[in-house]
Amino acid sequence: MYGTPCFFWKRARLPFFLEPWACYARGVCSQSSRQSTSSARPATSASREFELTSICKTQHREETMDTITIRMPDDFHVHFREGELLRRLAYLVAQQFGRAIAMPNTLNPPIRTVDDAIPYRDEILMHSGNGFQPLMTLKLYPDTTPEVVRGAHAAGVVAVKYYPEGVTTNAEDGVSVGRLSELYPAFEAMQDIGMLLLLHGEMPGVFCLDREAAFLEVLRRLCSDFPGLKIVLEHITTAGAVEAVYTLPATVAATITLHHLELTLDDVIGDKIMPHNFCKPVVKRPQDREALCYAVTSGNPKFFFGSDSAPHPICAKECAEGCAGVFTAPVAMPRLMEFFETLGCLTKLDPFVSQFGAEFYGLPLNQGTLTLVREPWIVPVEYAGVRPYLAGRTIIWRIAE
Repeated sequence: MYGTPCFFWKRARLPFFLEPWACYARGVCSQSSRQSTSSARPATSASREFELTSICKTQHREETMDTITIRMPDDFHVHFREGELLRRLAYLVAQQFGRAIAMPNTLNPPIRTVDDAIPYRDEILMHSGNGFQPLMTLKLYPDTTPEVVRGAHAAGVVAVKYYPEGVTTNAEDGVSVGRLSELYPAFEAMQDIGMLLLLHGEMPGVFCLDREAAFLEVLRRLCSDFPGLKIVLEHITTAGAVEAVYTLPATVAATITLHHLELTLDDVIGDKIMPHNFCKPVVKRPQDREALCYAVTSGNPKFFFGSDSAPHPICAKECAEGCAGVFTAPVAMPRLMEFFETLGCLTKLDPFVSQFGAEFYGLPLNQGTLTLVREPWIVPVEYAGVRPYLAGRTIIWRIAE
């Protein structure tokens, strides 16, 4: 059902700005292919180590790599939900990540002030275990004032999230694109104090495959009007978005999800309907997936990991009007490890999940580590009544006990 990542770059011609990355990708994959085909089982040799980052070393034993330790990663886009789902699923994020951005639309009503954010942060902490740090956000509303922004920032809220009206879960009361100029005082305050603006980059009322492309002009306008404001275009899905982020100033970055790296629209509606692969923004064309793969393996610090893990009960997905969201939390780091290993780009994993996002947010790098071991396991078919990404599939890496 899912394409093999190492063959992505053989299928389509890329935009000009991605060609250097394509050359790099072809090189590492060709090298990996030569190594794998030269001998089914290479001769046994003494254990050897190589550096992934200043703290990341991988052991090679005989013909295979059994363990990898990286800096504790961060997830810059998570939907923790509330109530029973929060209580039973938050640990899945905390066991793999040192920090995670908590999206503000996950509650009903959403988080709009610091008085909403702090109790929600405390609830996440209660159910996520020691050492984990949720990073809180506000949802942008017409009444989000500079005072609201400054008060939230003083209390530790790191960002404000903009959802165009009606584009995703709990966005029915979002701010219309036509009224964004009314929020310019708030954006100016955010620019002054160093608070980030996160964008759900889809234009309402546009054909679903073209919504992200149509929104890019809004991104460019905000970047021009607020040159000092840090902006993150969330969960990008298209080659056009990769190009926009790549060419805009250093104040603009993007998160990329695991499932958008692996899926295309065929994996949702190409054969049978696969409701648990349905998300917003919807997964796109093969050439868009290819562009995302180049972005995450390029070493460009503008692109970093945000899972957009979004659990919904099975009954809310397998129904006449199913909810959007892919629940990737149980498999996030093991599957990313498998993905980067398949590409022959293991040196790119640690910066993508542990460095670039933290640096863009102005956060210190995590001091802890995460170890993954090569132990195949079958993904459970459900967690707390939620079907995870790759349910029933075998993943060859797991989080070490």
